Amino acid sequence: MTGQLAFVESPVQLLNVLEWAHTRAHARGPGPAPVPGTGAPAAGAPAGTAPGAPPPVTPSGTTPATAPDAARVTSPLTVVVLSPTDPMSRGQLRRMAQLARDEGLTVHWQEARDGGGALLRTLRRLAGPLRSAERVIIGDPFSRYVQLLLTLFGPRHLTVVDDGTATMEFAAQLGRGERLVRWHRKGSLGPRELVLAPVTTLARRRLAPARGRTVEIFTSLPVEAPAGVEVTGNAYAWTRARFGPPLLTGGADLVGTSLVETGVVDADHYARVVGELADAHGATRYFAHRREGAEKLHRIAVDTGLQVVRPELPLELVARRGPVGRTIVSFPSTVVHTLPLALAGTGVRVAVCEVAPEWLRATASPRAQGFLSGVTGTAAHEVDRLTARPARPADRLEFG
Repeated sequence: MTGQLAFVESPVQLLNVLEWAHTRAHARGPGPAPVPGTGAPAAGAPAGTAPGAPPPVTPSGTTPATAPDAARVTSPLTVVVLSPTDPMSRGQLRRMAQLARDEGLTVHWQEARDGGGALLRTLRRLAGPLRSAERVIIGDPFSRYVQLLLTLFGPRHLTVVDDGTATMEFAAQLGRGERLVRWHRKGSLGPRELVLAPVTTLARRRLAPARGRTVEIFTSLPVEAPAGVEVTGNAYAWTRARFGPPLLTGGADLVGTSLVETGVVDADHYARVVGELADAHGATRYFAHRREGAEKLHRIAVDTGLQVVRPELPLELVARRGPVGRTIVSFPSTVVHTLPLALAGTGVRVAVCEVAPEWLRATASPRAQGFLSGVTGTAAHEVDRLTARPARPADRLEFG
């Protein structure tokens, strides 16, 4: 066996592979990673360090070479980046890959979607390492690419790390024995899904625990563990040990979402609410999701006066490095769970704005409203809930 092999397709997946490796390397026992606010130092922090307190950083935001070895990832792990096609994701992944290399991990960049023949080249290159890997770590069990790779081998140990709130849906579908379908998609099978149905069915079996195979979910999200699945808490210990604490600005920052791009939320409703949030909270910056389109972002900048920022790294790292607003307002997404962990002890307040039913497009999945409400309702206790009123000019979003 060649050890541990991770497949990542997004910057957040790679960040959480780093968090997983850090947690494994510094585990003191079988229990979950220390949680911020419990009085236990962050995993990897020097003895006597206060919870959430990081080592010093250079002006560039990277940890100096003199940082304690305990803050580094030491797990022997090879990461394969199945490169996406959109430029924003590729740019963030390049920078995350360098951070992973700085931590001592081996990173291979695979142009898995580079035109005709790329799939076959990727399969030929990865078939051997896949068959000999003791543990495989993946970030997106819904990925058709990953599902195809899973049909080639049966790993003894499988770990799924967070890549957005889809982790919650994956755990729920696995527990109910359902086929894997992303929450924002319609339930009916199209021609492509019908062709790939045998691959998805086999992959789903490989994603479930069985005799001779363990399955772990490494997550910062509230999930119900399916029978036989181990859930390990992600406290963002590596992020807190490596970066920050951030300089706080006096205003607020808004966090963008791809709910418009995925066909869930109406674009006009979204633009209106962003403007209301900016007015109500004195926001000055809008951190764009990497999948948000240029036309939509231009409209937001012109209509609201917000400074649109394209983050170069996942938001957890950007916020931890700072500067960041004293309040961060987000729509239902993973960050309402991850930012309170990454920013523990910094004084930053996180708020989540619920998505009202009238914002949804007619073509949105019937499951969308319930799923998004669940994300808001299960947000960390430290997160404030914002209630949206019906769309009238005088209305504003208020704390509920």
